[in-house]
Amino acid sequence: MASPEVGRDKSPFMLQPKSLPSPVSKSSKTSSFNAQIILRVFAAAFTLAAICIMTTSSQSFPLLGFTIKAHYSDSSAMRFLLVTDAIVCAFSVLSVLFVYRLSRSGSDLKYCFYLFLHDMVIMGLATSGCSAATAVGYIGRYGEEKMGWMAVCNHVRKFCNQMTISMVLSYLAFCSYFALSVMSGNKVMYQYESP
Repeated sequence: MASPEVGRDKSPFMLQPKSLPSPVSKSSKTSSFNAQIILRVFAAAFTLAAICIMTTSSQSFPLLGFTIKAHYSDSSAMRFLLVTDAIVCAFSVLSVLFVYRLSRSGSDLKYCFYLFLHDMVIMGLATSGCSAATAVGYIGRYGEEKMGWMAVCNHVRKFCNQMTISMVLSYLAFCSYFALSVMSGNKVMYQYESP
């Protein structure tokens, strides 16, 4: 007959010791921080390139005896994209410094959570800027017949192509922050579950 101690060990209500996760190697942590730094540098570079292309693109065309100049400042959506790109670029550079410092001092759950929040806010900001510019860019390229808005990109094709390149670069920065948000969220979850 089994002793009561053995029967007690097999009880379904007994808390079983949880197997500890395998410790993360130092090279794995280093590669994670390196990936974070690289993605943040890419986001800063993409937005900086988008800003440079947007601010230097302009084109003039004649219309009914007048010369009309197309510039990004003529559209509130493009100005908004410029501002969001500038904010994303600045905060990307600052977050590179923060991640570098975090890699030297060791990852704390509180700082990882702040980094996750930062990445989510910047990703949301990048999404809003890209979405607004895409909507206006679509109307500029294809028009909206039901509303009576005609396409203007057939008059300023070079300007529209440069603005498209600028928006693509902004979307690449958004993709970088999407990947960073996933990585930061995963890191917070792992740090929370670790003993």
